[in-house]
Amino acid sequence: MIEHVDIAPKELLKFYKQGVLMWAGNRKLKIYGRFDCKSGKRMKRENRVFFHSEEEATQLGYRPCGHCLRVEYKRWKET
Repeated sequence: MIEHVDIAPKELLKFYKQGVLMWAGNRKLKIYGRFDCKSGKRMKRENRVFFHSEEEATQLGYRPCGHCLRVEYKRWKET
């Protein structure tokens, strides 16, 4: 997991273009979703974290976003 405040904007863009960081999350709410999610774009920078994989996010206790990951969110909610 990488915190947004610990990464430079150019480095973040490079990682995104290379496909290294495709998942973002909210540290306080423990929610993760796609990098381009509208809900995720609105969160504060100090709360944003990035994951290398969806598995990493779930292992750290984050739940799927109800907007960009509807199927995964429904599955999570049922358990």
